[in-house]
Amino acid sequence: MKRFALEKLIEWKNKPNRKPLIIRGARQVGKTWLMKEFGKICFEKVAYVNFDSNTRMQQVFDGEISIKSIFETNKNPQRIIELLSMIAGEKIHPLDTLVIFDEVQEVPKALSSLKYFCENAPEYAIVAAGSLLGVALHKGTSFPVGKVDFMDLYPLTFQEFLCALGEERFVSILQSSDTDMVT
Repeated sequence: MKRFALEKLIEWKNKPNRKPLIIRGARQVGKTWLMKEFGKICFEKVAYVNFDSNTRMQQVFDGEISIKSIFETNKNPQRIIELLSMIAGEKIHPLDTLVIFDEVQEVPKALSSLKYFCENAPEYAIVAAGSLLGVALHKGTSFPVGKVDFMDLYPLTFQEFLCALGEERFVSILQSSDTDMVT
């Protein structure tokens, strides 16, 4: 499937002063698919964290590390990356790894950590998404205003739908504004 938003993500990746990116959109518009597809196409590795389903990850050392506890006790991006690397089982490198925070509204401190990534670790490519992000902010949690880039994602456009059906020829006609549509 082809989403035109993928081109916007590639532009974001190549920006010299890239900030963490928040993808906003309603439920079921393809945010998760888009982030994973972007990671698969443009990065060697993807560190995917789903805050909705990963409330308890695995045994690390003598106790359990929960995703929520990583962000509750740390503001240092390097420490957060170290802990996420332990949970993921492989090192997260800034040049070849996309870090995805999915359903980030479930852990408000993870959302506010994006400020620290912007200020202290801009070399990491971090994309976050969640449904109702504008509404689901919790009382007492700061939002990283000015420290993140935004991208709004909507359901498939008609042209994307045509591409998914394998009818790219019609997309070309629509893009050329050929109202005669002579073949």
